[in-house]
Amino acid sequence: MLVASVESLMSTTIEILLYGGFDELDAIGPFEAFGMAADEGAPIETSLVTLDDRERVTAAHGLRVEPDGTLSVEEPPDVVVVPGGGWNDRRPAGAWAEAERGAIPDAIARLHETGTILASVCTGGMLLARAGVLDGRPAVTHSGALDDLRGTAAEVVDARVVDDGDVLTAGGITSGLDLALHLIERLADAATAESVAGGLEYDRRRDVFRA
Repeated sequence: MLVASVESLMSTTIEILLYGGFDELDAIGPFEAFGMAADEGAPIETSLVTLDDRERVTAAHGLRVEPDGTLSVEEPPDVVVVPGGGWNDRRPAGAWAEAERGAIPDAIARLHETGTILASVCTGGMLLARAGVLDGRPAVTHSGALDDLRGTAAEVVDARVVDDGDVLTAGGITSGLDLALHLIERLADAATAESVAGGLEYDRRRDVFRA
């Protein structure tokens, strides 16, 4: 099923899905980039959500975040960003634990069926893989999890960001900024993406594989 392209949307809602043990920069980096783009007039509304209702979420290195609300599969956002964290060392809280629990992969699969655009950072891509949405599709994840990704039905690509239209994946941690800037270019324009990169004082990497 081909989802409507991001470019055609008048206004885009982006929800970053948090869970216990997520990597801070995987989520907060894109959140700040999207917020800066919105400050410049880009048609983007970004929020931090959890699958289950909770007052706060503790990230991998102890950051505590108060989410804005919960992810709705019935009224899904336009884009969902899934961070990674805790996969490579199989931590009891993180992407590995959530993959084993199964609730987030199930929600991701249902969102994909509704047409929501999915984007992952780092080992958040392994949650997409566990959901089955990367089957037969080009994808990338953190370098430490590439062998795990090769063990799925995904087609592993050597790139910083992989854009397969309605599913995007990015490599490890800081690549979340490149993913966010790439999405900003899709959502708004190249000038806004460049302006945000300048504001972040981030040397953008344009290693993007487009399927």
